Amino acid sequence: MNADIVKLREETGAGVMECKRALEEAKGDFNAAVEYIRVAGVARAEKKKDRKTGAGFLYSYIHNNRVGVLLEVRCETDFVAKSDPFQELVKNLGFQIAAIESHDVAEVLEQPFVKDEKMTIKGLIDQTIAKVGENIQIERFARFEI
Repeated sequence: MNADIVKLREETGAGVMECKRALEEAKGDFNAAVEYIRVAGVARAEKKKDRKTGAGFLYSYIHNNRVGVLLEVRCETDFVAKSDPFQELVKNLGFQIAAIESHDVAEVLEQPFVKDEKMTIKGLIDQTIAKVGENIQIERFARFEI
């Protein structure tokens, strides 16, 4: 397997064939291939936004015994709910809500991600949708602070 395909796959989480196609479209330019995969992932995520989210789970996060978050994140299947990309997303969302006071889901979606301010929370969710192939929604959350 081509080393660039392996590197691109590790960096983006995209499938082998998608990485190969991205490198072909980008004429071997690695950075352009990363952007191609990102744009394609966002487009796929938008197509999935109307699909029903019947699975998911509740996540709780406590930061320094001063801020607590209870978060409900939904996806389409239990298989994805148990997957590493989904679990990582939910942990990051809990951390985000603890770090920045938010009043509703719409407000959270527009915030820059605290671990990478070049990306919004909506972008982070779309990136995970592209990886797992299912719709993901923040259903609701509660934030408590002492």
